[in-house]
Amino acid sequence: MINVILFGPPGSGKGTQALKISKSHGLIHLSTGDILRKAIANKTPLGIKAKEFMDKGILVPDEDIAQMVINAVDRNAGAKGFIFDGFPRNVFQARFLDRMLEERNTSIDYLIALEVDHDELIKRLLNRSKIEGRTDDNPEVIKNRIKVYFDQTVPVMDYYKSQGKLYPVNGIGTIEEVNERIYKILKKVK
Repeated sequence: MINVILFGPPGSGKGTQALKISKSHGLIHLSTGDILRKAIANKTPLGIKAKEFMDKGILVPDEDIAQMVINAVDRNAGAKGFIFDGFPRNVFQARFLDRMLEERNTSIDYLIALEVDHDELIKRLLNRSKIEGRTDDNPEVIKNRIKVYFDQTVPVMDYYKSQGKLYPVNGIGTIEEVNERIYKILKKVK
């Protein structure tokens, strides 16, 4: 079993790369955004609760996100492995993820951190806004999302670095170039 956290700021290409890696390596792609949207659409108890927070513009509590991840992992118990996209978003969630995986006799193998400079992130997010019409990709919201990432989420990298599991990757280039850099890490380390 192989378990990967794909990590990076908004606009770094996590979702795109996670899909490519999940297909090429036969891993289950667990995107917390996708999990939340599906739970809300299916009107599960956690989805209904999450929607209440989201409708108020409040982040869904760690415990609820963690439960959704547990449910997704357990639904795919026979999987070859997982690629976590958007989780963990803080050290509390990282510790939780490690404990949860340990209880299932597995662990995180890699935290692959996509590194993209600030100007490139802004350019990508504004372009994505034009293409996809995402309301969370306007200049003010973009600045705040990047700030939240560096203030709250970056400590997760230090947490996994202390375990020897952090692998930085240059996230600038074509999708294929970045993907090849990630594959080289996966081949070299495993």
